[in-house]
Amino acid sequence: MKIQLAIDLEDVDGAIKLIEKTKDSIDIFEYGTPLVINFGLEGLAKIRKQFPEITLLADLKIMDVASYEVGQAVKYGADITTILGVSEDQSIKDAVKAAHEAGKEILVDMIGVQDVAKRAREIDAFGADYIGTHTGYDLQANGETPFATFDLIKQNVKNTKTAIAGGIKLENIEEIKAANPDLLIVGGGISTVDDPAKAAAEFKQLIK
Repeated sequence: MKIQLAIDLEDVDGAIKLIEKTKDSIDIFEYGTPLVINFGLEGLAKIRKQFPEITLLADLKIMDVASYEVGQAVKYGADITTILGVSEDQSIKDAVKAAHEAGKEILVDMIGVQDVAKRAREIDAFGADYIGTHTGYDLQANGETPFATFDLIKQNVKNTKTAIAGGIKLENIEEIKAANPDLLIVGGGISTVDDPAKAAAEFKQLIK
């Protein structure tokens, strides 16, 4: 199980400081959608220049013009790019093709997908690298968690690696271990605590 740190609530300099504190424990760093919106892919490029060795995910949540957007993400330093599971089939296929031709990866984000089992099987056939359940902030506020949806995804994919995101905290560790995703995506559970380095190290130790 790898750990991805979702960085959403920082500016680019804040993201760099957070990466510096946690890079010994984190496998993938996510340049979150708010960073994409606020600072563009130039911010991603700045992080790539600062940390040439880390694995970077650009959370673009692509819906259209997939080949171009994946190409731009790769150009600015992304190793993994996200596309939404509610996108057109062709868009997901194009995203996968563009990423793989560049030697990079695609994560399909299932936020907003209604028939999760059916869509998971379809995406599995498209050749995506990761498929992830994602309980967004708006649903987290209503007390929802990602675990039931994640189980449904896991039951319906054969080849695609699985990812789980949405309100992941250290107190969820037994549920996390039971779910056993390939990729555990943590945001505020690391980034907003008093000691992010300690929290990241605790996650790393507990999922061993």
